[in-house]
Amino acid sequence: MMKLPRNRIVKKNKEIQAIYRGGKSYVTRYFIFYLFRTNDMPIRVAVAAGKKLGNAVIRNSVKRRLREIFRQNQSQLNGSGQVLIVGRKPMLDADYRDIEKAFLSVCRKIKREQERG
Repeated sequence: MMKLPRNRIVKKNKEIQAIYRGGKSYVTRYFIFYLFRTNDMPIRVAVAAGKKLGNAVIRNSVKRRLREIFRQNQSQLNGSGQVLIVGRKPMLDADYRDIEKAFLSVCRKIKREQERG
């Protein structure tokens, strides 16, 4: 099983709060995607799942799915920056492919915004 390298994961609470406060948000049915543009390369990610989703087993499952979707599709996000992905309740009953489609939809939206200026 492939994993994201440690240097691609945001761990510090201070950095996560900066992404949350200063990042542009994209809301889907399954997750909220925050993008905070910075100059450091490459794109780094943090994944979160609140206690409203369920117990630790469920929250960890949600985070694993989101990390894997990010890992497989990170090439769709060009440029540099930091990303925070927060899981939402409908994700618990969703199919992996549906969540991945939502992620790719957000990536396309970000690309369109970058092209406009």
